[in-house]
Amino acid sequence: MNALKTSPRTWIVGMLALALLAPLAVMLQGCTNLDEDTFGVITPDQFFRTEAEIIAALAPVYAQLRNGMWGFHNLSEHTSDEAMVPVRGTDWDDGGQWRQLLQQTWTPIHPDVNGSWVDAFTGVARANVVLENLANADVPDKAGIEAELRFLRAFYYWQLMDFFGGVPIVTTAATDPDNPPAQAERTEVFDFIEGELVAIRDILPVASADNGRLAGGAQFGRATQGAADALLAKIYLNAEVYTESARWQDAIDASDRLLNSGVYSLAPDYFDNFRVSNHTSPEIIFSVGHLAKGGLGLSFIMRSLHYNQIPQTPWNGFMTLAEVFNSFDDADARKNMFLVGQMYAQPNQGCIGNECFSDPNSGALEDRVGNPLIFTPEVFDPNGNPVTGTPIGVNETSGVRVLKWEIDPQRVDGDNGNEYAFFRLGEIYLTKAEALNELGRTSEAIDLINVVRERAFEPDQPLSAGDYNQQSLRERILMERRYELIWEATRRQDQIRMGTFTDAWEFKAPTESFRNLFPIPQTQIDANPSLTQNPGY
Repeated sequence: MNALKTSPRTWIVGMLALALLAPLAVMLQGCTNLDEDTFGVITPDQFFRTEAEIIAALAPVYAQLRNGMWGFHNLSEHTSDEAMVPVRGTDWDDGGQWRQLLQQTWTPIHPDVNGSWVDAFTGVARANVVLENLANADVPDKAGIEAELRFLRAFYYWQLMDFFGGVPIVTTAATDPDNPPAQAERTEVFDFIEGELVAIRDILPVASADNGRLAGGAQFGRATQGAADALLAKIYLNAEVYTESARWQDAIDASDRLLNSGVYSLAPDYFDNFRVSNHTSPEIIFSVGHLAKGGLGLSFIMRSLHYNQIPQTPWNGFMTLAEVFNSFDDADARKNMFLVGQMYAQPNQGCIGNECFSDPNSGALEDRVGNPLIFTPEVFDPNGNPVTGTPIGVNETSGVRVLKWEIDPQRVDGDNGNEYAFFRLGEIYLTKAEALNELGRTSEAIDLINVVRERAFEPDQPLSAGDYNQQSLRERILMERRYELIWEATRRQDQIRMGTFTDAWEFKAPTESFRNLFPIPQTQIDANPSLTQNPGY
């Protein structure tokens, strides 16, 4: 398939562009609308005749991953203890939706909750359309294309299971509007995801430098055996939450397949995973592509930076909490991602973290009313008084900002071309370490944690096995995952698994355990009477 042998960046450009044009670009309101007329416009005799048409069919299924950069990412981070969006003057009030996430008071009508449901089920529906038509088509590598689509459908179902618990399992392109799909139990959704991944894993390609996973070929950004193993490791790590039955050894086995594959390795520099060139990182297992083009880029820098820091006028919204920033060791290289203190003018070049805005020779920046642009870990009102209780009336410069993904020198407006890694090897080391510790193999777990820490400290600061028992290492692993994975949409899962998600933290009181699941969106219940609301809502 010559069309599949282009460079990764070229292939992703094509994918994203075709996602806007291909006839499969259906937008659904939810799983109850799978009988949209749009599904009837593609048939095997009209489509799948050329390699280019295969790419066009896959494009919208992959491109739907980009929508998770808002809903899935925000709900995973802003409901945790790692992030918040204060109200600064009249900015970012948005009907209180950010406060609801921070303080865990969301309801079934929260827009991001419904948006995440729609995003994931749109991905499911797009995969089902192509799978159904692919069945009767005569195309090259039919089994491989089917495996990719089934992986993506399982990926979207993982997001749904993680957020909502039990959801309908739909594997057809159309449903009977008089008999909307029934809601499966969460354990049934888990079994479906696991079964799909196990069934297609060996059909997916093995990523390698030779076939282009590393710096130059078709498999970058597409489903591989490594991606399937990473998702299996993820669901096994959280299996006790999902099914009430632990699967620690399975998490170890899936992790080992990645760690021993010879394909992936830790990037020499932690921030290589977040640069504009991160498509060359040997650590990234599965990612979604972005372009420095309007509407197709990664927008994290816009969410955090102050209005005056770059010419594109960022949104001055997202920040991390003081206790998070203060928990990082000053010697930890990963702490460089935080912007704190006086900010200085930044040249129009790629950069990550506080070093971008730390050169006094470039001129001190000011906020919009002429005050020094000084980011503080603590949160203050415009008069310099501490803000407590609820973060409303916060000044422009409160809060440590996170600049983890490199500013793209070629950015268009706020759209940057960095990849976003859903799975990378740093997390796999910590996944295996946690599973080992849960099985009582604490010393082995510490060895793996130290592999990850070694990259972050110079000189090295390894943990000592003599300082930890199983319980204390469990607590330490939660912190190590913060240090390594902050703002990578893992924190909510980690806190739920460790039993801290409903605890109190800065600006948040304790909440009840039913908050470990989001509500089924009211819009979806109204559309499908077979859906049952999650307890507590």
